[in-house]
Amino acid sequence: MNMQGNTVLVTGGTSGIGLALAQRLHAAGNTVAICGRRADLLRQAAERLPGLLTRRCDVAAAEQREDLCRWARAELPRLNVLINNAGVQRYPDFARATSIAEVGAEIECNLTAPIHLSSLFVPQLSAQPRAVIVQVTSGLAFVPLVKAPVYSATKAALHSFTLSLRMQLAGTSIEVVELIPPKVDTDLGIPGTHTDGMPLAEFVDAAMAGLAAGHAEVTAGFSAMCSRASRAELDAIFARMNG
Repeated sequence: MNMQGNTVLVTGGTSGIGLALAQRLHAAGNTVAICGRRADLLRQAAERLPGLLTRRCDVAAAEQREDLCRWARAELPRLNVLINNAGVQRYPDFARATSIAEVGAEIECNLTAPIHLSSLFVPQLSAQPRAVIVQVTSGLAFVPLVKAPVYSATKAALHSFTLSLRMQLAGTSIEVVELIPPKVDTDLGIPGTHTDGMPLAEFVDAAMAGLAAGHAEVTAGFSAMCSRASRAELDAIFARMNG
């Protein structure tokens, strides 16, 4: 991926990995837009990054995804990089009563949204000479975390979709990249529960280096190990992680 001169849209760009990527891409000389649900966080990001474009959007809502695409065609005519980063992590316990509405909302945000957005943006992206779709999955796509079963399943499904999308778009100008974070020190899930993860700056350093190198899968730490592990190794990691 060319790291300069792009027009980039980052979903879930108001905090965590999304905001950190937006900051680094903005500093590298790209035109960057972010979307998120909270107007106050969008405003704060715009104040910190002059020239940053923002759009309020809940990607878990299909009509808002369609509105985002229409907005991007009008406001970002040279858009050539889409980073599907938005996601939520919940901890449903299926041994007890579980809200199927909450399960559905998690699937909608983590899986349906990036699939739909990829479909919506292909026409605009393919009009550019070089374009990239970055799907943000997780090391949990390869080894599920039992306490986050739906999140893990959505990331596994998004990994599978990304492989197929890459092949389907092979004859176009669109490159499809999977960004596979390990546990990173962000507020994903319950705030304060990821403080033992990889420091955010360290992960973003690795992500930017992998994107610049043109890797189809950009990994670091735990996710790098899991994405290349054998079945026996994955079983052992699963037992250790969930024991």
